[in-house]
Amino acid sequence: MSSKVTPYKDSDLNKKEQVTKMFDTISKEYDGLNRVISFGIDVKWRKKVVKIISKKQPQNILDIATGTGDLAINLVQTNAKEIIGLDISDGMLDVGRQKISEKKLDHVIKMVLGDSENLPFGDNHFDAITVAFGVRNFETLDKGLSEILRVLKPGGTFVILETSIPTKSPYKQGYKFYTKYILPTIGKLFSKDQSAYSYLCESASVFPYGEALNNILKQIGFNNVINEPQTFGVATIYTASK
Repeated sequence: MSSKVTPYKDSDLNKKEQVTKMFDTISKEYDGLNRVISFGIDVKWRKKVVKIISKKQPQNILDIATGTGDLAINLVQTNAKEIIGLDISDGMLDVGRQKISEKKLDHVIKMVLGDSENLPFGDNHFDAITVAFGVRNFETLDKGLSEILRVLKPGGTFVILETSIPTKSPYKQGYKFYTKYILPTIGKLFSKDQSAYSYLCESASVFPYGEALNNILKQIGFNNVINEPQTFGVATIYTASK
């Protein structure tokens, strides 16, 4: 499993509580700063996730660590009748609710405050489950993944979009320089929480990716696990089923 990295080094709060505090603090600035930091490429990655899910024609979808709801909003294109966006940060959810209301999607998308490691749903409930840039924030990765497996219907699809580290030169060296020096500097200049973007970089650097995460998913009980690196390997899309 991944090393325990937390947003606030001197805090007495556990990782889950720290992550909640961090995202509540940066919720208002998150969308804009995220577009700048990723050069907008994250929009393209989410479209690929939607394309994968659309092929399965799901009736209901759970988007875990939904944040401000970007992926949940994109998933409306699947024509699912119900999309639930779940997150531990009410601040992020509030921003998402405003976006959903402005787009008049309240009848399809419901934003729910909840814990990915203790999902408030019954067994075998969802046709599809997605997590975009959220699994590395789980306090206990195997517990969160086990909960996802529990609430996913047999034959259902699980898709993760998560940061990863390029393995080939010169992308590997460029990525390390960008995440070590450039990204934290941008975060410090434009964010109210100077620790947040340092944490996001550090957590990405130690999180298992590629075959390592594939193996964890298989150990939890997922089938048909595949991973597809995106944009020279700076992110990866994982697809699995139950």
